Amino acid sequence: MTVADKKETAMQRPSLPVIALIGTGGTIAATADTRTQLSNYTVTEPVNALLHAVPQISAVASIRTQQAFNVDSREITSTMLLRLARSVRRTLAQPDIDGVVITHGTDTLEETAYFLSLVVRSEKPVVLVGAMRPASAISADGPLNLLNAVLVAASPGARGLGVVVTLNDEIHAARYVSKTNTTRVDAFSSGQQGALGTIHNGIVQFDQLPVRGWPLAVSPEEGFDLTGLRQLPRVDILYDHQDAGRHLYEASIKAGVQGMVVAACGNGGLTPRASLGLRMAAKHGIVCVRASRTGSGMVSCAPDDSRYNWVAANSLNPQKARLLLMLSLTRTTDCRTIQAWFDHR
Repeated sequence: MTVADKKETAMQRPSLPVIALIGTGGTIAATADTRTQLSNYTVTEPVNALLHAVPQISAVASIRTQQAFNVDSREITSTMLLRLARSVRRTLAQPDIDGVVITHGTDTLEETAYFLSLVVRSEKPVVLVGAMRPASAISADGPLNLLNAVLVAASPGARGLGVVVTLNDEIHAARYVSKTNTTRVDAFSSGQQGALGTIHNGIVQFDQLPVRGWPLAVSPEEGFDLTGLRQLPRVDILYDHQDAGRHLYEASIKAGVQGMVVAACGNGGLTPRASLGLRMAAKHGIVCVRASRTGSGMVSCAPDDSRYNWVAANSLNPQKARLLLMLSLTRTTDCRTIQAWFDHR
């Protein structure tokens, strides 16, 4: 083949999509002392090292790596979330970037994914991925998860879906996905809503579209603006239970929180002292949200909500309700407005 033929062939060959790979740490970037050790491991690997285990990615996309931070996801703070969100927004704004993949620890992955879904607005795919087993394990799930995440980010079908999560061959909407098992590789589920799609033998297939919480279904003026925002309002989560006291509510009020989420019983039902604690908080101007500790289902609005200016979490679990409340408090303390956001985000 002549040089001219090679140039012509190269010109005819379609260019690969360009995917930004942003590392934040987590199990997918962790190693242990032995290959059979599946707990008590340490985050050690930079994002560049993860690509060495998956050379097949080079046939799927052109990768540009960034290291946002490299920590266990339990160490991620609100300040780090803001920094990551701004980094993702800047990256997506680059015209030659086709999508973003973020490697992340699984313990709080659903929180970061949901936060990004509320503040990142782009047609381009944003995919969060992690692993349940460290990179040093005999059957580490990270390499295939990472390959699948890049496949999803490079897929035309992922455009306009907002932020998604990919693990164990499944694709989930950030709004619905939760970690539901401590150690199994199939630890993530979207409950009754179900997964958006799957990756099978390298083929990405979408079976349904997200509606609630779909960023592109919300007009730009309804979004949460991060301009000039250096920190997020402090919001505590309190867990309700039989014979609960009000001392934790008093402590949060004294600490100066701006919002409070209760992982309440059943359909957001409060035990007597929890109800008293929330009424005390509301009198101090603290916006209070009733969520559920059950793990699934909707929390209905109740007469006490309008009476005491409380908010019902709808189908958001406590940890996601906290994030939406934090962002809501950057704009307003009006409970009716915040309730509308909870009903549609």
